[in-house]
Amino acid sequence: MCGFVGFCNLNQDVSSDLHIINNMTKILKRRGPDESDIFVDKNICLGHRRLIIIDAENGKQPMSAKVGDTTYHIVYNGQLYNAKDLREELISYGYEFNGYCDTEVLLKAFIHFGTSILPKLNGIFSFAIWNDKSKELFLVRDHFGIKPLYYTVIDNTIIFASEVKAILEHPSVSAVLDSQGISELFGLGPCHTPGIGPFKNIYEVKPANFVLWNNSGIHIEEYWKLESKPHKDSFGTTCDKVHNLLNDAIKRQLVSDVPLCCMLSGGLDSSIIVAYASNYYKDNNLGQLDTFSIDYVDNDKNFVKSDFQPNSDNYYIDIMRKKFNTNHKTIIIDTPELAEYLEDSMIARDYPGMADVDSSMLLFCKGIKEHATVALSGECSDEIFAGYPWFFREDALNSGTFPWSIAVSERQHLLNPDIASKINLKEYIDYRYNESLSEITILDSDSKDTAEKRKITYLTTRWFMQTLLDRSDRMSMYNGLELRVPFCDYRLVEYLWNIPWDIKALKGREKGLLRYVVRKMLPEEIVDRKKSPYPKTHNPTYLKAVKSMLTKIMNNSNSPIHNLLNKEYINEILETNGSAFSRPWFGQLMTRTTANGIPLPSKYVA
Repeated sequence: MCGFVGFCNLNQDVSSDLHIINNMTKILKRRGPDESDIFVDKNICLGHRRLIIIDAENGKQPMSAKVGDTTYHIVYNGQLYNAKDLREELISYGYEFNGYCDTEVLLKAFIHFGTSILPKLNGIFSFAIWNDKSKELFLVRDHFGIKPLYYTVIDNTIIFASEVKAILEHPSVSAVLDSQGISELFGLGPCHTPGIGPFKNIYEVKPANFVLWNNSGIHIEEYWKLESKPHKDSFGTTCDKVHNLLNDAIKRQLVSDVPLCCMLSGGLDSSIIVAYASNYYKDNNLGQLDTFSIDYVDNDKNFVKSDFQPNSDNYYIDIMRKKFNTNHKTIIIDTPELAEYLEDSMIARDYPGMADVDSSMLLFCKGIKEHATVALSGECSDEIFAGYPWFFREDALNSGTFPWSIAVSERQHLLNPDIASKINLKEYIDYRYNESLSEITILDSDSKDTAEKRKITYLTTRWFMQTLLDRSDRMSMYNGLELRVPFCDYRLVEYLWNIPWDIKALKGREKGLLRYVVRKMLPEEIVDRKKSPYPKTHNPTYLKAVKSMLTKIMNNSNSPIHNLLNKEYINEILETNGSAFSRPWFGQLMTRTTANGIPLPSKYVA
């Protein structure tokens, strides 16, 4: 797990730009704290920062391999979970390997199969490969964009990196926020349109896409997508396949040469990961599985029961800890540092994200990193197994927009009136919403429910899940922690995509099929537990801390925020302790659940 940078100009010698590639590479030190190196040739410069996970000696990057008279160079960020299978296949074709790292496997698989190997890569990855004979550069990103990759083209030079901040370190690149960027940040944020970044002319490689750069210019191609097909398996076969896919995905992701652990909230998803992982540890005599949870100082005193959380997470965590005999640790976060790290979390993302939902994850990962370098998370289960409220609520399904982002008028009102007069956020949101709907294939055999749920599943996977994956990657890698997401195994997602709604939502329950499949593995209280939001602080002092921070910013006449935002509306929000902005900014996560300790009406947290 790492970070990389590079730039390529096919008509100009860039080999003297050592200071540029070095500076860009240094920016990604937090992604790869263990090693750093560069490769420089006439037309290309590559830089890499490494977080060592597997085969420390033989996994150094940039890595090169020569076949005939052609040399290939790779920089890579990620982890291949089918590396062993690919390695054995390549050996049968006559390839030899210096070690067992997945970087060498990936490079030689690409050399042998070309782009046809991309759909079959099982893992989390982004990488760049340079062919020194054909003078071609490939930029590739995994099926769901779990690993980030950005690029821009300026004066016949393609500049690319794992994070936008590293691209901005190149002297030819400037951070420009245009009308589209403002619409992305304020209309869709913290979501974003696939392929589009917040800054003008800086793009991301879309999930499941590759970018080819050669003398013909730039070529972009999608190598994989969800395909709608009739589901022909019986209910029993469906359950068996889901179980086997889950088991295989989790087992493959437990391979590591460094300490590994699982996140455990006591919710269904993280508990499933822990159950499968614990059984694997037991079967292979690997000892106790390490698990980690997050909590906040005084949360036990400030916790308020709701329809979403009738009990605190600790109650369920304790059940799981005892059932599977895990070595459990709780990372306790205090309110002052939660507010203090808001800026760090935004720097980690490169642009505004999810406020305390980000900073708490950053601090959680920071705490885990003191004990482990790899962690497994239950992220992405809700998106593919239908775990969110909007899968079931008619008002959400018929909203005609992204159901997790309905505060459109409030978002528009936040903009400086001069800017707001030129930008219509609703029009932009509607355009992106309808654009996404047009990408979905509905089968003639789909029932009305299945067809409707295909649409919301696609939108959730394409937009909402991508946002949470961005968050997971940035907050973990900022701490040099590799976060793995077994529910995002592309084989599992492919299979779930075509399961009819009446099976997926068995007994009319969110994640009904998943609950049924794991019912014998987990305690009944875990299987039946309602979906609970990501743990947040219930301490009213957090609201006071953030209010104080924003007040200071608003009192600074030189702050750039004054050019962008509606100062009167911001002051109104401050004066009312946030109640002037009553609806959640994003989903059920970014909402003010308490005001001076008094719960908001439940309609505001749904």
